[in-house]
Amino acid sequence: MSKMPNKIDRQREHQANERTFLAWLRTSIALIGFGFAIARFGLFMRQLNFTLTGQEPSPNPLLNSENLGLCLVIFGIVTIAIAAWRYNQVFWQIERGNYQPNRLTVWIMTGLVIIFGILSVPLLILQPNERRSPSQLPYKPQSRYFRYLVNKNFFS
Repeated sequence: MSKMPNKIDRQREHQANERTFLAWLRTSIALIGFGFAIARFGLFMRQLNFTLTGQEPSPNPLLNSENLGLCLVIFGIVTIAIAAWRYNQVFWQIERGNYQPNRLTVWIMTGLVIIFGILSVPLLILQPNERRSPSQLPYKPQSRYFRYLVNKNFFS
């Protein structure tokens, strides 16, 4: 009878370990998704700018949305690997009965997310210097509704 609570406690610990792993997995999927979205949105904005102005913007070769998106995707993949490693490490610690919490992983992940957040700020603040209003576009709008928006200075 004394072995029953011990077995239930160990089962709960394993379930908690699995829930933690799944939370890290969801986080890594979110990081990969955000990275993909940021990279593609930056590409979309460059194409839209080219379509509206007729000029190819010169993105910063180092600090641009494609590089930030790629870094987030790589960070998401690394997060999955670390989560699997940590899950396995905790699994065996639970089995041996000598679980040791480790906050280092949490602090590293927190620091990296802060760094990526800081790197995204210039992408939000810095805008291309040369912007044209739609009335200065090198082409005529195709629809009456678009001409109406241009005449009302909707895009200014």
